[in-house]
Parts: sequence; C-alpha cells; structure tokens
Amino acid sequence: MDFFNAFRIALFGHRDFGSHNDLEKKLFPLLREITSSQGYVEIYIGRNGEFDVFTATIIRRLKREPGEHNIDMTCILPYTVKDIEHYAKYYDDIIIPDTSIKTPPKYSIIKRNKWMVEHADLVICYVERSQGGAYEAMKYANKINKRVINLADIKGDVLR
Repeated sequence: MDFFNAFRIALFGHRDFGSHNDLEKKLFPLLREITSSQGYVEIYIGRNGEFDVFTATIIRRLKREPGEHNIDMTCILPYTVKDIEHYAKYYDDIIIPDTSIKTPPKYSIIKRNKWMVEHADLVICYVERSQGGAYEAMKYANKINKRVINLADIKGDVLR
C-alpha cells in the first residue's frame, strides 16, 4: 500500500441520524467510485455514535466486494479507551492525534474532528442539522477550503 500517496477521506455524521437507507444508497456507490479511481484510499472515521458504526459496516462490506479496493479504514479516537483491543480487531488502524491527547476530554472530540478535516483530501458527511460536532466539522472543512460532500443535501443518485 502506498501510504504516502493515499487519498484520505474523513467521514462525519450526527451521533443519531434519521435515514440509514438514504445514507447507504448514497455512501456505498460514492465510496466504490472513489476507490476505483484512486490507488489507495484511507478512510478516517470516529467511533462516537450510530453514524460511525453504521458507516464502518458499509466500508467493511465494500472491502469484501470483488475487485481491487485498496481501502484502509482508520479509526480516529479522541483519547485512549479501555477496550482498544476490540477496536484493533475491527479497524485497519487506530490513530489518537496528539492534539486531542493534550486536550481535556470535554474538548477532545472537537480537536480530533479538526485533525481529521485537516488531514483529509475530501470530507464526506451526512449533516441534517445546523448543530453538533458533525455540523461544526463540516463548517470547519468549508472554512479551510476542503472539498465537502454533504450526502444529506443530495437528492437522488449521488453519482449524477
């Protein structure tokens, strides 16, 4: 795997979100398209809610599809967790950014989200409300001119 030339994607969504079916219909083909056109894709994902868990299952399913899918799913944690061995079995890699380690736990997720945005080439989100961590991450990505795709805003087929 060519880690140094990886195309990096950060995924964000509300802890609890409405339409699993809508997200899956949009995210799966988009990730399939990206992974077919890029040599190596590293996907940054958190582990703080329903969105993160659900998108991780979508990514794992894509990785099992026939064909060349050079994907690493990297869990970006805001701080050390006691059951990290469980995470290590599920994700290809785990990163705990220095910026979030040095931050009080209350603000660690915010720092982790900023780190994910700053280290990504593309931010894909499913943001339905103008509040919360996913919304703030999307807003920050726009502020620093990252390419952002908000799947919640797309009607119909995402690849049109």
